Amino acid sequence: MIATVCLSGTLEDKLTAAAAAGFDGVELFENDLIASAMPPEQVRERCAELGLGIDLYQPFRDFEAVPPDVLADNLRRAERKFDVVERLGATTVLVCSTVSPDAVDDDELAAEQLRALAERAAARGMRVAYEALAWGRFVNTYEHSWRIVRRADHPALGLCLDSFHVLSRGGDPALIRTIPADKLFFLQLADAPELDMDVLQWSRHHRLFPGQGSFDLPAFTAAVLDTGYTGPLSLEVFNDVFRQADPGPAAIDARRSLHLLEEQLGGTGIAPAPELTGYAFAELATAGAPEFAEALAALGFARTGRHRSKPVELWQQGEARVLLNAAPAAEVAIAALGVDTADPARSAERAGSMLAPILPRERGADEAGLSSVAAPDGTAVFFCRTEDGGGWTQDFQAAAEEGEGIGISGIDHVALTQPFDHFDEAALFYRSVLGLRPGALVEYAAPFGMVRSRSVQDRSGAVRLTLDGALVRRGRWAPAVPHPQHVAFAVDDAVAAARALRRRGAPVLPIPDNYYDDLDARFGLAPDFLAELRENSVLYDRDDSGALLHVFTRLLGGRVYFELVQRVDGYRGFGVANAPVRMAAHRRHRG
Repeated sequence: MIATVCLSGTLEDKLTAAAAAGFDGVELFENDLIASAMPPEQVRERCAELGLGIDLYQPFRDFEAVPPDVLADNLRRAERKFDVVERLGATTVLVCSTVSPDAVDDDELAAEQLRALAERAAARGMRVAYEALAWGRFVNTYEHSWRIVRRADHPALGLCLDSFHVLSRGGDPALIRTIPADKLFFLQLADAPELDMDVLQWSRHHRLFPGQGSFDLPAFTAAVLDTGYTGPLSLEVFNDVFRQADPGPAAIDARRSLHLLEEQLGGTGIAPAPELTGYAFAELATAGAPEFAEALAALGFARTGRHRSKPVELWQQGEARVLLNAAPAAEVAIAALGVDTADPARSAERAGSMLAPILPRERGADEAGLSSVAAPDGTAVFFCRTEDGGGWTQDFQAAAEEGEGIGISGIDHVALTQPFDHFDEAALFYRSVLGLRPGALVEYAAPFGMVRSRSVQDRSGAVRLTLDGALVRRGRWAPAVPHPQHVAFAVDDAVAAARALRRRGAPVLPIPDNYYDDLDARFGLAPDFLAELRENSVLYDRDDSGALLHVFTRLLGGRVYFELVQRVDGYRGFGVANAPVRMAAHRRHRG
């Protein structure tokens, strides 16, 4: 189930999106009801029509451990809220640990007053789920909230456990196993990035769906399930981006995150991700622009085929294959990626189970029946098996052209800049649909502001993607290329390849001398080697395992470019330290 606070829109919008995504229940956030024109009875009827239960009403705040006059007012408030809950047909109310200045640090008093509240709830056939807020004034850990609930000893009083409140404080979920299952009334799940900030602001603005952040949600959830808990698993995510996004796709993303969590917990029913062996191809929508073919020829690619029924050319060097699609297109882009999988049918089955949108595809009678799905940014992902020139390559008529290669062996990685509101969704998509493993989140200062970057790749590194995102920039001072993309090709010798490109007049991106002066200061490279890098516009980086040499082309079609990558001694990264230099160079030289 999902909390209505996770989604954007009116209450009606949220309920419709939750039902369409396949959720069977919601926890109703009080503010959503207050802003709705539907009376509680109509909300109840609408949820029933959509197949949704209302499993929790929340939040009721600042109740316990207060003086008698405040308690009397709190009980009056509670009775009015119970009226609403009764009209909604719900049975459980969430009570957050107090942050009130009227409260005192007295567990005995807190237990006594919560018991009185539970007694009133029970008289109406309801339950009270007590939750320790991470910023609660006195009760801010689940261990403390459990001591109070245990002391109150009322059957209608139990705990609500929220992964954010536990894990943001570094809590040990293992101790949850000591709590009786019948005292766990509700479970709320949220992931989050590791941030060093006020926990309240962290919670209100930066929560994520499971699998998008850094928390160990499988271990947390397993601890709860080990108690014998069989109640709802609910997503409660406060996130500024999600609450401004289209609620339909956001709800689907939320549902996908629960599927991934289920798989991590050993759940069955979803086909495991088959092994990936590399990229079958990268397809570029060129709208017929000749500069792409010219650039590929300069890079040593050969035009090896033309599609039998579509305006698509196949260019190849080593195991690197690029399709140039000249059909009319709204914009130049990396339109599709083909991934080689050990079992294309099972990959497609998994993608459907993970709620990836299946793309319709027109094909001739003798053409390969490839399955494809749409990534959040619209890129198509095809599931292929390229073997001995068979499969999808048979859709191309052979061309006799040859190219003078420069040592390109395959596609090293593909980089896709994501719209800001799709960044976390994209990482979860590739993680869940393809089984790729996310790398650490990296942020760096670029000419047009901060950029976030995250890689996803399979265990062997055969399929690597980098996902970049930046805040939306509008008006005159916006980059002419807000969402650049590129394909990086693996080479054996980046310097030799760069020399060959210079001789051929390829559109290599010039890198300024200042960069190489700094490179000398940072790494103390041999003078002759540094001079070779400088002369050929080769960039350099180093990590704890090896080194990276890479070369970029200028922008093609105003948006797409190519990169040559040489990994030395197991270098694992993507040269993020050089990204601002490359971005500034592209600004100077873009057409």
